[in-house]
Formats: sequence, structure tokens, C-alpha cells
Amino acid sequence: MSFAEKITGLLARPNQQDPVGPEQPWYLKYGSRLLGIVAAFFAILFGLWNVISILTLNVGCLVAGIIQMVAGFVVMLLEAPCCFVCIEKVNDIADKVDSKPMYFRAGLYCAMAVPPIFMCFGLASLFGSGLIFATGVIYGMMALGKKASREDMAAAATSPTQMAGSQAGGQMQMGGDQHITLMEDPDVWRPT
Repeated sequence: MSFAEKITGLLARPNQQDPVGPEQPWYLKYGSRLLGIVAAFFAILFGLWNVISILTLNVGCLVAGIIQMVAGFVVMLLEAPCCFVCIEKVNDIADKVDSKPMYFRAGLYCAMAVPPIFMCFGLASLFGSGLIFATGVIYGMMALGKKASREDMAAAATSPTQMAGSQAGGQMQMGGDQHITLMEDPDVWRPT
């Protein structure tokens, strides 16, 4: 058993369908889940640090720490429901969120990570919530999908006038009715 198979076995959940799809590489699928687990741990840890700031009578950091800890527990609940064995409905909630599109999870994580940073700006809030935000960004990139090939992008960017005058071999010619303007031409962008 290779190292990659051991990691995927640890991060896979039983009866889990593949919500990301086969087009995503394994390191992105399981890396995002691993980053979510690490982010949840640090969000809970640094949220507790912000809660302790009530000793300095900083109520904003207290509320930010509570929000950060709740966000950490939610991320841990969705990424590693095996940590909450004693709660019965955790697997149902995690399965329901797994069945939703990836951009839902990305938006949820990013929305949960932003308020503690604005309420109590400091290293604890920035690092703890920043990792949750980074997890949301990775899920957002996975929701966008795989980049198209060069030929597909060139075909999509080609206008109908360019398609009529194109040559074989992948070279595109400009149509006769189009004019080329260079950005270095000062007469074009200088106000007169």
C-alpha cells in the first residue's frame, strides 16, 4: 500500500460518493479535506485564545473568538465527521453538504471566516480564520473545474470575422474590417 493510498484511506468517509468528480487530481481532493481539518483545529485553538482576551476586557475579541470557534467546529463537522461519533446527526449533515455543489461549501467557509478577522484583527484571528478562508478558496477553485485546452480556448476566443480568414496550421489572420491599435500609440489614449 503506497503512501497516497494510506492518506486517501484515512480521509475517505464510508459510503461517500465522489462530489468533486474524477477530473480533479487526488492531491487536490484530499488536500482540501486535510487543509480543512488542520484549519478547523487551528481555528478552534486560536478562537480559544481570542476568548481568553476577555481578561483584558476586549469584548470584540471575545465575540470574534466565539465565532471563530463555532466556524472551526462547523468545518471539522463537515470535513471529519468521525470526530463527532457521539452526535447522531453529524453524518446526515455532512452527507447533505457533500451532495451540494462545491461552490456552496466554498461560500460557506469564506463567509464564516471573514467576520472574526474584522471584529478582532490580530494574528490569532488572521491565522485561524485565514486557514478556513484558504480552504474555501480551494473548494472554489475546484468548483470552477479544469482549465480548457489551448485549442478550446482559442476556438472560443475566435470571432466570426477571424474564422473566415484563418489559415490552416493554427495561425489566425485578422479580418479585413478590423483595425489593430497598439497600446503604445500615444495618439489613441492621450486626451486631445
